[in-house]
Amino acid sequence: MKFEKILEEINGFGSFQLLLIVLLCSSRIVLPCHYLLNIFITAVPPHRCDLSDLGDLGDAAETLTNLSDAQRLTVSVPKHKDGTFKSCEMFAERQFQLLSNISNISADVSTVQCHSGWVYDNSSFSSTLATEWDLVCDRKSLRNTTGTIFFLGVMVGSIVFGFLCDKYGRKKTLLVSYVISMVFSLASAFANSYVMFAVLRFLTGFGMTGIGINSLVLSIEWVDTDHRSFIGVIGSLSWSVGNMMLAGFAFLVNDWRTLVMVVTAPLGFAVLTWWWIPESARWLLANGKVETAQFYLDRCAKFNKRAKVNVETLCNKEDLETQDKNYTYLHLIKTPKIRKISVVIGIVWFGVAATYYGISLNIGGFGLNAYLTHFIYAAIEVPAKLMIYCLLDIIGRRKCQSGTLLLTGTCIAINILVPRDLWIIRSVVAILGKGLSEASFTTVFLYTSELYPTVVRQNGLGYANFVSRVGVSVAPLVLLLDDVWTPLPQIVLCCVAISSGLASLLLPETLKARLPQTIDDIEEEPGRNVADSSAVFLEPKSEEDG
Repeated sequence: MKFEKILEEINGFGSFQLLLIVLLCSSRIVLPCHYLLNIFITAVPPHRCDLSDLGDLGDAAETLTNLSDAQRLTVSVPKHKDGTFKSCEMFAERQFQLLSNISNISADVSTVQCHSGWVYDNSSFSSTLATEWDLVCDRKSLRNTTGTIFFLGVMVGSIVFGFLCDKYGRKKTLLVSYVISMVFSLASAFANSYVMFAVLRFLTGFGMTGIGINSLVLSIEWVDTDHRSFIGVIGSLSWSVGNMMLAGFAFLVNDWRTLVMVVTAPLGFAVLTWWWIPESARWLLANGKVETAQFYLDRCAKFNKRAKVNVETLCNKEDLETQDKNYTYLHLIKTPKIRKISVVIGIVWFGVAATYYGISLNIGGFGLNAYLTHFIYAAIEVPAKLMIYCLLDIIGRRKCQSGTLLLTGTCIAINILVPRDLWIIRSVVAILGKGLSEASFTTVFLYTSELYPTVVRQNGLGYANFVSRVGVSVAPLVLLLDDVWTPLPQIVLCCVAISSGLASLLLPETLKARLPQTIDDIEEEPGRNVADSSAVFLEPKSEEDG
């Protein structure tokens, strides 16, 4: 009997599965709040040099004390061409002649960097990393570094948790992820130095990876074939919900320490509900743990009001012995078909991540405040995901993956050619491109989980997540290429999107296919692709099967 047949007997999409989705989505909502948290906690409000220190000015100090704040700014801080004051410079000597004639200033007047700190406009943000540790001007690169450090933690976590999940199970490692993420995230809210905060953010990113890959795979491995698309999209919609909630949290809480604690708080609920989350019966059976699998399958049958299925009688000793095997990342490249899948999936994940974050970082706002702009960007993803949900079961995973990436590249190419003064057209095309890039992200999570067999599924997702974070890290560097040639970043992103879209056509289709259990399910027959795999890990071979 195939595992899908067991799910049919106990209802592969009943109350048990719906409750599991709710419990797992509650933790997935936290992910975008942390992945995109840097947008708000590192925000830089308007600022200028602090002019309160008059001790080194000699006779000029007395003159300055008699001036209004506006006059002191005029004689102390140079202006941009648009009339706004510069943020990082001040005159080496006060230019009192500017009080009478603003044009009476020589072009070669010397300026110096701010030497007494900065004054910040706290009307929008009461406190950010930038204002607390002066991460502006010559230290501004440290703001983006915190994001890079977080994603380095995500990259390392992808490899570690991918291995641990396939070796020790989904449920145990999910709890470890919850605890690590919550403890180190809350600790980062009390960091008293930039270095300590960066280290704690690295560890937070490390833990967050386990939540992402565990919650998705657990939900997919407990549902039947017909509802895998639904599960994949629902899980992805929880990202959009969390993304929109982040805008609301940041609007209501404008202190970075409090904001970190607020977006982490839902993990406390996730830890409490972990006790009701079942282990993956697929993983248990694939690893020979029949008794434990029977326990969870009985619970599922009882919850769904179905008759119990005796799994142990369906397995023979030889099957269990062949399942007692440790799998590592090396198994992703040991055999020809798995190796091909791994290479192509790596290319696709890199392209999806680099394109998504490249577009997200480079789309201009709508002239609205940061909170509303972020909310709109998050809300745009919802119709894109609903669209891809309708198409996944109609045209299949491969065409959806390739099509969304190719169309994303097309949108980028259009904006390269459209003049900048046609901003309405450019905005519409850019929004469409962002929606398509998010649709490709939604597809690739589901597609990858269906391509890899159960015994290495988490290893495969861990590897894929690692490659995607390389793409995330590369995206900001690509945008810096506009110093070389303005259209160059868009050309690079366009090429990456189209190349990864074409590469995805090399993957097998998984629409309506049973999830493969072992590597042999994919490799056993010449010319068989994943869609043909019967995943018969519980069904002993007959003599006719050879």
